[in-house]
Amino acid sequence: MLFNSIDFAIFLPVVFVLYWFVVKQHLRLQNTLLVIASYVFYGWWDWRFLSLILFSTIVDFSIGIYLKKTSDAKKRKYLLWTSIGVNIGLLMFFKYYNFFVDSFVTAFSFFGNSIQPNNLDIILPVGISFYTFQTLSYTIDVYNKKLKPTQNFIQFAAFVSFFPQLVAGPIERAKHLLPQFMTKRKFDANFAMSGIYLIIWGLFKKVVVADNCAFFVNQIFDGSSNYSSLELFIGAILFGFQIYGDFSGYSDIAIGVARLFGFSLMVNFSFPYFSRNIAEFWRRWHISLSTWFRDYVYIPLGGSRVTSMKQIRNVLIVFLVSGFWHGANWTFIIWGGIHALLFLPLLLVNKNRTYVNDTKISFQQLPKIVFTFLLVTFAWVFFRADTATIAVNYIVDVFSFKGHSVALFYKTSKSVLFSLIILFSVITMLIFEFLSIQKHKKEVILSPIMAVFITILITFMGVFKNPSDFIYFQF
Repeated sequence: MLFNSIDFAIFLPVVFVLYWFVVKQHLRLQNTLLVIASYVFYGWWDWRFLSLILFSTIVDFSIGIYLKKTSDAKKRKYLLWTSIGVNIGLLMFFKYYNFFVDSFVTAFSFFGNSIQPNNLDIILPVGISFYTFQTLSYTIDVYNKKLKPTQNFIQFAAFVSFFPQLVAGPIERAKHLLPQFMTKRKFDANFAMSGIYLIIWGLFKKVVVADNCAFFVNQIFDGSSNYSSLELFIGAILFGFQIYGDFSGYSDIAIGVARLFGFSLMVNFSFPYFSRNIAEFWRRWHISLSTWFRDYVYIPLGGSRVTSMKQIRNVLIVFLVSGFWHGANWTFIIWGGIHALLFLPLLLVNKNRTYVNDTKISFQQLPKIVFTFLLVTFAWVFFRADTATIAVNYIVDVFSFKGHSVALFYKTSKSVLFSLIILFSVITMLIFEFLSIQKHKKEVILSPIMAVFITILITFMGVFKNPSDFIYFQF
């Protein structure tokens, strides 16, 4: 079920009314309703994969209980690796089976051998990368005794399947979200209103910014050899705004919907395109994933408290695995590798935490912001291209300076309309974000007048015919 669909526009009010007006006095019934609603929400796409969520829920709930019962180090480690094996095993099978088979065949072909593998027609379950990491965080925290395991299956099932963030995050930690299912929620009108404003802002970024950018992005990337260097360059920039509007828009809507039910989710994006270097970009982009890899991969490997060579190793592992997490394609691994290479110089000269406390942006820092954005845009080409070869050719064509025509953006009245909408909407988004940063906010805070203005823009500029999936559904 898409946030930007009629189905969800009906689903959300129904669940809201049942939650606050029918079962509001009973915590267990509220949690049960959220589990049922979450399974309906997910099953709307394909009910068959509900069994995977249920299976993962049962496994990690049971392992959490057994971890509490035993103090034997070997048994605890066995339980931990059982959880890791089951969850990562499911993820590897559904997401990466054919990738490994194809890579195996390619490796053999390189040496002159030809084999005929048995590829499977595997459907990737929506959101499996997100809820898998969420359940893993629970087991790992229980194992490390940072969290007491819950004895209530409904509470745990609600935590795993909570519909606002089930299919594309934020990837919540159990120690933050799970306790919220254990305490009685009271309706807070101001908190709910802030949620509505976030939903409006998220819809603006999705249906106005992202989906309008897609009009040109799809044309350019699907036939990149047909366009001038300048059109290709603009296409890469537009994809940067498309993926940001699409993914951060989803996160904003998810956080906003959660607030309608009395829940607080972590901020997942904090104005990343105002970053002054790559390290700051990764503190602002997909925060729930980058901090997950920091806490459960980077720090256990030794983090930065090791030799320089091991620091380099740790950074490379985190970024390459992060790239691979995004999809079964070498383009994502290369994308992760590019960001590792951009991040390492900052780490080695101890500049990776330069802007941790300095959040306010000055106009004198504009060159750094633009330069960082261009580096990120360069990497986005690999993220968007179907193959590494296409991505390399795309970048080569950009720097070959094969013409400066921008006819694509004005050759028809429709193109002109989309160009104007994109220009206006992107500028609007950046102005709102810049003002929010200057006020030291982590999210855009709308006033009632601003909310009305953004709603009008959504109504007249949004793409609603055949609503598109959110990009990160495929991950």
